[in-house]
Amino acid sequence: QVQLVESGGGLVQAGGSLRLSCAASGIIFSINAMGWYRQAPGKQRELVATITSPGSTNYADSVKGRFTISRDNAKSTVYLQMNSLKPEDTAVYYCNGEIQDTRYTYRDYWGQGTQVTVSS
Repeated sequence: QVQLVESGGGLVQAGGSLRLSCAASGIIFSINAMGWYRQAPGKQRELVATITSPGSTNYADSVKGRFTISRDNAKSTVYLQMNSLKPEDTAVYYCNGEIQDTRYTYRDYWGQGTQVTVSS
């Protein structure tokens, strides 16, 4: 059984910074892409950033230049450094990983979510 556990959310003032972490554990053969998504109240879940195993990144236009995604493959961990936070960044942030959990299968796994609240 694979688990993704997020940490690092909280309350911060506009202009501040937070760093989210997400560690994968369990029976893991390999991990392809990992990413962060967010869901604000009354809105659909949206992509924030993704990173491939070799390190190629992709960002939502709304966070480009402010957020940085990175990963430590040895620790099966993905990070999201969030700078210059805005009230509109307030949401529950979810970690996602495409994980090989048997010799033949990859599955999408999600973390439980961590709340990020940015006050104006």
